[in-house]
Amino acid sequence: QVQLVESGGGLVQAGGSLRLSCEASGRPFSNYAMGWFRQAPGKEREFVAAISVSSAYIHYADSVKVRFTISRDNAKKTVYLQMNSLRPEDTAVYYCAARQTDSLPTAASTYDYWGQGTQVTVSS
Repeated sequence: QVQLVESGGGLVQAGGSLRLSCEASGRPFSNYAMGWFRQAPGKEREFVAAISVSSAYIHYADSVKVRFTISRDNAKKTVYLQMNSLRPEDTAVYYCAARQTDSLPTAASTYDYWGQGTQVTVSS
């Protein structure tokens, strides 16, 4: 089992920045590829970004490329999502997820463990 706890969400004006963190506990963090997803009210959960175990491979959704950066610190058992140039349409609950296989799929159903989510609200 892996437990994931997100933090760093909040209210920010359009154009602002936030940095989300997701701290893992349980099984060795370095065994898992990590992803960030988000879910807005009335919408399905959507892929945001993913990073491989060694950070050698990273994948972003087209909607966040250039603006968001995913990174991880295996020693701290933490994955980060730096979000810049935020837009009102980025408003959602953001979830981190862990996957036992070191690949970077975009389907939420392929991830094994999930955090509880952190709310990000971007005002116009």
